[in-house]
Amino acid sequence: MIQLKEKIGYGFGDMASSMFWKLFGMYLLIFYTDVYGLPAAVVGTMFLITRIWDSLFDPIVGIIADRTQTKWGKFRPYLLFTAVPFGLIGVLTFTTPDLDYTGKVVYAYIMYSLMMMIYSMINVPYASLLGVMSAKPSERNILSTYRMAFAYIGSFVALLLIEPLVEIFSKIGNKAEPDLQLGWQLAVAVIAVICVTLFLLSFLWTTERVQPIKEEKTPLKTDLKDLLKNRPWWILLGAGISALIFNSIRDGATVYYFKYFIQDVDAFKIGALGTTITLTSLYLVLGQAANIVGVVLAAPVSNRIGKKNTYLGAMVLATILSILFFWFGRTNLTSIYVFQFLISVCAGSIFPILWSMYADCADYSELTTGNRATGLIFSSSSMSQKFGWTIGGALTGWLLGYYGFKANVVQTVEAQTGIRMMLSFLPAIGTVLSVVFISFYPLSEKRMKSITAELEQKRISNSSNESIANNDN
Repeated sequence: MIQLKEKIGYGFGDMASSMFWKLFGMYLLIFYTDVYGLPAAVVGTMFLITRIWDSLFDPIVGIIADRTQTKWGKFRPYLLFTAVPFGLIGVLTFTTPDLDYTGKVVYAYIMYSLMMMIYSMINVPYASLLGVMSAKPSERNILSTYRMAFAYIGSFVALLLIEPLVEIFSKIGNKAEPDLQLGWQLAVAVIAVICVTLFLLSFLWTTERVQPIKEEKTPLKTDLKDLLKNRPWWILLGAGISALIFNSIRDGATVYYFKYFIQDVDAFKIGALGTTITLTSLYLVLGQAANIVGVVLAAPVSNRIGKKNTYLGAMVLATILSILFFWFGRTNLTSIYVFQFLISVCAGSIFPILWSMYADCADYSELTTGNRATGLIFSSSSMSQKFGWTIGGALTGWLLGYYGFKANVVQTVEAQTGIRMMLSFLPAIGTVLSVVFISFYPLSEKRMKSITAELEQKRISNSSNESIANNDN
């Protein structure tokens, strides 16, 4: 039985990852266009190029992690040794250098590429921990719920803090105009310190328990061959990419939606801090709170009607709500916030289900091939996120350019319509594709009970054989 402290410790890892992931998804594009000073189309192309490489880098990390042997296990050491580099490079990504245009483009490419690589080096092993902390699907479902709940708490905290922190740090030095470049650098530094602390606690409070049936190392060619024959893995890869297209387009367009269509105003002031909470912040924080509600609902609902049916229902509802979102005008704030809550509940409920399904895929692969490549299989979950994020992020930048977006000016009707499309019809394409993929998923709850029982019997048999062999010697 996994204790509460360990569940919380595992959750801390994704809490840290998600704080930066949400900053990238919600604010990095507008940071590059409105603060750093790059055209939206240039940023979109950068996202595409750097994230394609980063997505392909994830399986490399998974392969290396599977072959790692230390006194702490295969996956936990990566939380220890990459936590500080993660925080440092995160701050440098949100730093604006004193360079000419070409120099700034090169710097952005280098730092963003490094950030995505270090993200993979810590997040892929962290995700793989789920497959080796427990052999019981029921416990993995609970761990997955803790993971996603803390992930959304991390996103909630990051989105709640970032704008007030930027405003506070931008006023340092009593300059005539706020120094947004300094504000962003120092605000992200605060987030980075929190993340490093959480990663280290996750390392200290977790344990790897599940050992593969076969202890000998298998050739890389065998691991890849087994993965490519894993039909449930292919299905989850497609569903994950599609779901992240949905999320990344909505996230990337949100700040533009409020700044240039709603024409954001301060919601209320915090006098003691000399800062304000904007309508944008309220919208984003509400979304994270709703995500947490979705995570909490995922386990009991999926235990009752099955993971597949829960996923399908959530994505169908998200599709309908997203399409209806287009017709809200700038004065329909109540409807905008209500739909944000409902869509975010749907989005929050699917990700713990996906993570649990990936653990099922690892068991399925071990049973059918005799080879357990946990890191490689879980790296594909991160890869699907990155691919979906890549496509969605690049599309957001390109579409802004296509619709004639210009930073820090009043937008044309065409540009405003395009921004509205990016919170409605365009992300709905991702939910529809995700529904199509997951409808073919074959590992039902009944099938997984059978797989778990067979694997446990094989482990007992192998343990008995080893004991007999040792006694004979």
